[in-house]
This record gives sequence, structure tokens and C-alpha cells, in this order.
Amino acid sequence: MTDSFEEITVSRAKTKYAGGGYIEDEFILFDEMSNVPMPKGFVRFQSVLFAVCTKGSADYKLNTNSIHIEAGDAIIVTSGQVLSDVHLSDDCRGFGFMVSLDFFHYILSGMTNLSSLFLFSRTHPVFRITLEQIDDILEHCKRARKRLFDHTHPFRRELIACLLRAMIYDFGNIIYSAQHLATTKLTRAEILFNEFIKCVQDNFRTERRVAWYAKSLNITSKYLSEVVKSISKRTPSDWIDYYVILELRVLLRSSDLSVKEISDQLNFANQSFMGKYFREHVGISPSKFRKS
Repeated sequence: MTDSFEEITVSRAKTKYAGGGYIEDEFILFDEMSNVPMPKGFVRFQSVLFAVCTKGSADYKLNTNSIHIEAGDAIIVTSGQVLSDVHLSDDCRGFGFMVSLDFFHYILSGMTNLSSLFLFSRTHPVFRITLEQIDDILEHCKRARKRLFDHTHPFRRELIACLLRAMIYDFGNIIYSAQHLATTKLTRAEILFNEFIKCVQDNFRTERRVAWYAKSLNITSKYLSEVVKSISKRTPSDWIDYYVILELRVLLRSSDLSVKEISDQLNFANQSFMGKYFREHVGISPSKFRKS
């Protein structure tokens, strides 16, 4: 059996929203988010979504966590995150864009100091922004829209990529303000922390030993613990548990997999061990959580 997530990609979004311009399966612009059909169930993003609410409000769940946004909020949904229970107020208005993972990585190539920002956005997906910042991002979107429909331009894709870089830098500035980061070059510790998080994201379903991650990064477990604690105020085990529990919560709430199948999928020794692990972190059994 497999989970019931619908995968959200630019290609999929194109079939749902006919009003926006797009570049193949790489980028789509949403002129008005309230006209975008909202998912009825759980969907997992295999793309990156940036959006700004300009009027009204919206409520949704991201990785089973309830989120409320209002006019003046910017949101980011990154690859692997699960969206559900979307409700827009009658007067909700906004704009946004979605980028495929490959195009996003292409756009980010050569852009410094952004990896830690978008890592931060995974745990802080909503940012309060000013009217001036909204106007700046909207102007970028208007320029992008003009170029999207200029199919005779020989460098259309590259030009859109440049405009997207400008928009992403503006989003980066918003995240910087929220995160209170200095604009200096990343330290070795920050780079190592980002590498650790990326390694966890890629391997948490099968590997939960701190020593394994330390070996993968060619450092000692002690040094990894010191670096991660100094940067994030959390231990490596805390981060590993965070991603495991997040995946367990989402699978229990949104898939038709049995508890045993989920246990097998996340490489637990057995269902009983997974149940104990879940209770220690969430406070209730997997079965009770699924019914709650």
C-alpha cells in the first residue's frame, strides 16, 4: 500500500490553474491565489511555493500544524512539506508563484547565504512583510508575467530566471529580518549545520544514529553535537527526531498505511518500538493520534 498524497508539481498546477503564465514544467505564476483550486485532502509539495496575502485571511495545515495568515503575510512551502485543510475567507486575495525543484536549484546557483534562510523557512513558513515589500515583490511578478507571454524572446527562460533571482533575494531579505541574521559570510559551523540538516532530510527514514551522520560528514560525533547545539540550540538527536516525528504525524493522519506498514517504511525494528518512540515524543499512541 502507498500513502494517499497527491504530489504537487508545476506540471500538476498547470492543469488546475489556467490563468497564469508558465515556463514548461519549471515555473508558474499565480496572478490571483483565490482563483487557484485549493486541495481537498492532503498534498505533498514536490516544488517550492511563494505566496503573499494582500487581503482577507486563510487557514491551513502544514505538516499537520495549524497556520493562520492575514493580509501582509508572506508564505513559503518547500519540497516535502504536506499541505491540508485549506480554507480561504470570502475576501481573501493574494498572488504567488511556484518553482520546480530543478529550476529552483538552477536559480539558486551562485546565490550566496541563502541555504540557511530557506532551511529556517521550513520551521517558520509565515513572515510578516511591509507594504513596500509587497509592492516590490508584486512589481517583480508583473515583469515576470510580461516576459512569460513573450514567446518570441530567444532568452525568455534565462530572463525569467533573472527576475526570479531578484524575487528570491527579496524573500531572502524578509527571512533575514525574521531570523535576525548578520549579512556576513557563513561560518564553517553554519555550513556544517546546513550539511547535517540536508543529510538528515535525505536519510532520516532509514537512519537515526548520530554517529552515522557524523561519519557521513567526516567528523566526530562530539564535534557534530557541539556545532549543531551552538547553531540551533538543539542536539543532533533533536533534529533527527523532529523529522521522524513529523513524517510519522503526517503518515498517520493522511495515509491509509497501517501502523505496522508505517513502522516498516521508517525502518523501525518493529511496531511496538515505533509505538514507544511515538508516545515518548507526542504523548499518545500512534493509534490514538490517528483517531484524534
